[in-house]
Amino acid sequence: MNVIVGLGNPGEHHADRHNIGFMVVDRLAERIGAAPATKRFDGLCAHGRLEGRDVLLVKPQTFMNASGDCVGPIARYHHIELADVLVIHDEMDLPFGQLRLKRGGSAAGHNGVRSIVAGLGSEEFVRLRVGVGRPGGQWGSGRGQVVSHVLSPFSDEDAARLPSTIDDAADAVQAVLAHGLSAAMNTVNRRIVR
Repeated sequence: MNVIVGLGNPGEHHADRHNIGFMVVDRLAERIGAAPATKRFDGLCAHGRLEGRDVLLVKPQTFMNASGDCVGPIARYHHIELADVLVIHDEMDLPFGQLRLKRGGSAAGHNGVRSIVAGLGSEEFVRLRVGVGRPGGQWGSGRGQVVSHVLSPFSDEDAARLPSTIDDAADAVQAVLAHGLSAAMNTVNRRIVR
């Protein structure tokens, strides 16, 4: 079984950049007609079949900085290999809509990913980073600006592009399951967003 985790913060008032992982998992659940999610392991979990594989779609309800408190217990309970855990999260170091797939590596300042590394005891899971850009396009923004940016609603321009970005990210997850990580990386990581 593959565990597909979308990162975000619980609550309807969190319709912001930090919740893009939740949005992608919701889109995947729609596509496969997943059974309604149930609360387990501090997360909303739904089973289904995607690209011929059993999948568990997960939205941690622990708030972003404690995501590993949900993901670690799920992976251990289901005896999931690290390579079969795919985490979808926002990434400020990519322009809005740009996607990057990779396995392993540091958390790069993302507290949700850092918590999952701690919860799994390893960095060797798959990540789908979904670009949300930096405030004002600045690359050297201070911490206050960064927090405000990821927790703020989408701009009108980004909101217009959001549905296609979510579809592209869901397609990327399906490509990993259908063709393997290496092949999916070759397609997804070469795509340029304009």
